[in-house]
Amino acid sequence: MDTRKLKYFLAVVDHDGFNRAAEHLLIAQPSLSQTIAALEKELGVPLFHRIGRRAVLSEAGKELVGPARLVMRDLDAAQSAVKALRGVRSGRLDIITMPSPGIEPLTSMIAGFTRAHPSVRLNVSAAFTPEEVIESVRSGSTEIGLAGSPTPIRVPGVQVLELERQPLILIVNPQADTFTAGPAIQREDLGGHRLIASQRGSLMRWLVDDALAHGVNTEIVVEVAHRTSILPLVLAGVGHAVMSSAWAQTAHKAGLRTLLIEPVSHLDVAVLSRRDGLTPAATAFLKVAELHVAMGPANGRGHAEPAGWQTDQ
Repeated sequence: MDTRKLKYFLAVVDHDGFNRAAEHLLIAQPSLSQTIAALEKELGVPLFHRIGRRAVLSEAGKELVGPARLVMRDLDAAQSAVKALRGVRSGRLDIITMPSPGIEPLTSMIAGFTRAHPSVRLNVSAAFTPEEVIESVRSGSTEIGLAGSPTPIRVPGVQVLELERQPLILIVNPQADTFTAGPAIQREDLGGHRLIASQRGSLMRWLVDDALAHGVNTEIVVEVAHRTSILPLVLAGVGHAVMSSAWAQTAHKAGLRTLLIEPVSHLDVAVLSRRDGLTPAATAFLKVAELHVAMGPANGRGHAEPAGWQTDQ
């Protein structure tokens, strides 16, 4: 069994089928199928059940996923140990992020990282829950994860660096701006206004639902899964939007006003990584993250509490 076969096997798993895996690997689909068939023959068991155009993991396939990831991770670590001798000059770094941390602080950290390491290619994938980020980092699919949660994240066996606490703000619809001139409003002030809301499960949606539960007469006019659609909808006059402060700078550049919502709720943002076996690129990125924390309130986004590393054993 060689690592190429394991790499191809994991590509089929991660890309949910042979066609997408072949596109990702930049090989012909028949070549991929032949390699997987050779691996199955070598092991003496089927790894996938072919159901129409779909490939579903067999029980044997499910058992192989974890060991295969360990082998590939150890290979990466071995290659990284050699590359570390000549520094971070090239390579690729896989990152996964939730929407709000993907706006900030990820943008600022990527800008700093690419200035210092211009030859490293970054691949950023999307997640919508902290659990997705945690699983991706634990499985080795990505090395670095950014997650936001209503409370600080604690994960056994995963290194967590608390980056910042983002207060929730209201991005104001300019066509219905009847709020006072001050920098903040109370939750009760949302009464009588139309809101664009993210789907249930986010802290932003929780605040809206909590206001409704406490008798605030507000209306959800649009529920949006993709948060990149929210600012255009506000600009179009559809409604106001409750978001984290990560979106404030983009909103201001678009000419929109933002207001702090009191009492203040925070999104705790952290960067997650494995505790060992990181590539030089991942290690260098964590140094950029540590610098972001060290800047504290000077970074312009405001840390309500000290941030730092947390590792649960």
